[in-house]
Amino acid sequence: MLAKRIIPCLDVKDGQTVKGTNFVDLRQAGDPVELGAAYSRMGADELVYLDITASHEGRKTFTDMVGRVAAKINIPFTVGGGINELSDVDRMLSAGADKVSVNSAAVRRPDLINEIAGRFGSQVCVVAIDAKLTDHGWKCYLNGGRIETERGLFEWAKEAADRGAGEILFTSMNHDGVKTGFANEALARLADELPIPIIASGGAGKMEHFRDAFQIGHADAALAASVFHFGEIGIAELKQYLTNEGIEIRI
Repeated sequence: MLAKRIIPCLDVKDGQTVKGTNFVDLRQAGDPVELGAAYSRMGADELVYLDITASHEGRKTFTDMVGRVAAKINIPFTVGGGINELSDVDRMLSAGADKVSVNSAAVRRPDLINEIAGRFGSQVCVVAIDAKLTDHGWKCYLNGGRIETERGLFEWAKEAADRGAGEILFTSMNHDGVKTGFANEALARLADELPIPIIASGGAGKMEHFRDAFQIGHADAALAASVFHFGEIGIAELKQYLTNEGIEIRI
């Protein structure tokens, strides 16, 4: 069995790391390059950087930041936000990123997944899905949770895997930032139905939540932001706790 992964996520806006609750009420959390370097030293397995506004004007700034991150850390990292075509992927990989995350652009044009996997390999393509549990089941949302779609979480995740995605990064909007635990039932269904790794996101508040994401949700990796950014959970302590709980983890 592959070791489970712990992944700090850094949402970047105007060159700063920010964190909100339910995708709103953002507050600053520090310099993304220095934070990333600190997490690398602390034993994080990977990092995810998301350009959450992904404005056209911010492209160059974000690319420069990716290059600075690559120079400072020695663990894999994924970048996402505003990746709409192969040239965007090429630019991020050339700057030093290991993987790219696509979300809204892939829902609007699913062939993008095939193109990325075909050109760069499935291992480069992470399909991020922001979904909310509604009266009509789990629905996918676009543009940072602003636009509801008709796509259901499970059918879209399966299509993404079939098209060549290497991983699914599933964020529960209901759980984002509220620190009451991950959406373990949905995670377990994704893990059961898909042949590719599932990254859990949204809901981490204490160490037990990570344990549950792995043991109940069968996630391959767990991603969190504010509990790491604001020092509520230490990565080394978390990994020791999970090891004590019988979960295979890289120490």
